[in-house]
Amino acid sequence: MKLKPLFDRVVLKPIADKPEKIGNIILPESTKQPEISEVIALGIGEIDGKKTTFEVKIGDKVLYNKFSGNEFRIDNENYIIIKEKDILAIIEK
Repeated sequence: MKLKPLFDRVVLKPIADKPEKIGNIILPESTKQPEISEVIALGIGEIDGKKTTFEVKIGDKVLYNKFSGNEFRIDNENYIIIKEKDILAIIEK
C-alpha cells in the first residue's frame, strides 16, 4: 500500500533496535527517547498555503520525539505520520 501524506507531514517507518541495558537491567520501551525511523513518504510541502521545501528526503533516517505524531498499522507494518517540524535531526553517516 502506498501512502501520500498531506501538507507538511512525513510518513516514518520505525527501525527496530535492540533493547538497551544498564548492567543487568533492561530498560523498558517507554524510557527510550528519541526514536529512530526511516522517511518513506513526504507531503506536498505546504504550510499555511505557502509552498516550502522539505529538509528531509525519502530514505533519510531521522530522530523524533516518541510522543509526536500518530502511530498506525497497515498490512502488519507500523507507521507514524508526523509534521516535519517535529523531526529533531537527520542521522548522517
